[in-house]
Amino acid sequence: MPEEPTRRRRADAARNVDMLIDAARVVFERTSVDAPAKEITDLAGVGVGTLYRHFPKRADLVKAVVESGIDKIAELGPALSAAHPPEEALRRWIDAYTEFLGTKRGLAPALHSGDPAFDGLAAYFLIRVGPALAELLDAAAAAGAIRSDVPADDLLQAIAHLCTPGPDPSFGPRMVHLLMDGLRYDRRG
Repeated sequence: MPEEPTRRRRADAARNVDMLIDAARVVFERTSVDAPAKEITDLAGVGVGTLYRHFPKRADLVKAVVESGIDKIAELGPALSAAHPPEEALRRWIDAYTEFLGTKRGLAPALHSGDPAFDGLAAYFLIRVGPALAELLDAAAAAGAIRSDVPADDLLQAIAHLCTPGPDPSFGPRMVHLLMDGLRYDRRG
């Protein structure tokens, strides 16, 4: 019998962590990573002590928000593949990835701060997101919808470069759609 309360606390703790990460994502996108902790905890519906118990440093919370976004974009690939034809699944995934990049702009100063908490994020990103895109590319190429010679890592990097912040927020998505059009043509053959 004593194990039941422990499980319940673990479920409550996991729920609290999820609510804190979701609230922090919203607050970071709306303001910045320097937003007051109380703003995050109020949105999550938990106390400040709960925030610091799970995320003792701000960098821990920022890292969790970024990893959560990476996980969501990685998990989106199989879901889209199951629901759509290969080319549409790829397009929808790339649109979601482009949006993901846009929402992470506000985190850039923190991520490039030199804090060792963020050292593994680039590798984590490639390990999680690279295979998801590779599967979508392979399926679309097998269906004859796109060329087959573009590696996932190259496309991820190209899209990231196209989504660099500028004066016109629609520039990145427009250029990504142009890049997608280019994937359909193979001048080699």
